[in-house]
Amino acid sequence: MKLIKLFFALLILFTISSFKSRPTAVSEIQSVKAVKEFYQMKTYIFKTEQQQQATDLYLKEAYLPGLKKLGIKNIGVFKPRPNAKDTIKKTIVLIPFSSMKEFLKLDEKLAKDKTYLVAGASYLNASYKQPPYLRIESIILKAFSDHPFLIKPTLNTDRNSRLYELRSYESATEVIYNNKVDMFNAGGEIKLFNRLAFNAVFYGEVISGAKMPNLMYMTTFADQKSREAHWKNFVDSPEWKGLSAMEKYKNNVSHIDITFLYPTDYSDY
Repeated sequence: MKLIKLFFALLILFTISSFKSRPTAVSEIQSVKAVKEFYQMKTYIFKTEQQQQATDLYLKEAYLPGLKKLGIKNIGVFKPRPNAKDTIKKTIVLIPFSSMKEFLKLDEKLAKDKTYLVAGASYLNASYKQPPYLRIESIILKAFSDHPFLIKPTLNTDRNSRLYELRSYESATEVIYNNKVDMFNAGGEIKLFNRLAFNAVFYGEVISGAKMPNLMYMTTFADQKSREAHWKNFVDSPEWKGLSAMEKYKNNVSHIDITFLYPTDYSDY
């Protein structure tokens, strides 16, 4: 009889303990789901071809290896496709971060990496008379809730023909901008891009940049022809026709910038 009572007492105690532990498990799951990446988009602007070559060498031989040594992967390095309207030489670097703390600590950690310092010496110690770039522009982004992590696209086509499309959508006010972000997430715009295989790399809210309030995203195509076909399917889709006709999403974009890019030979994409 005593053994039976002891058994039931232990059973009750175990059941109570199990219920107590459940909220913790749920909280942990919610915490994981809440995680979003941050991105830095660094645009190097050049005055001469020599500057671009010097920075390319630095990025390839020192900067990217230094980042990867710190556990930062899937770094994209791109250049704009030739455009008669914009002849300025540029190199764009897309860097994913697991947190803002990782971003803020980056330069401090690189400064302690002797291999990085040696490999990048000519760039890092360049004279003011011969700088390796004209200016650097930096944009900080926070990933969208429906696309919280960068996705490295897998394309089997020749990398010289690949087309990366970078878009920036500006809005008239912060409230209207939040409405456009909602259109991507709750509205289902991201789901539509996924269904049509746009190979999106990232969608991000700009939290620091020159054209705020704005969001940015990057999609990938095998070539220009594929890009045109994808966008036609998007515009003609019943989902987009329904979404764009909704009154609550009207006039939530005031300006769009589109940049066509191609990956460098040392880009992870």
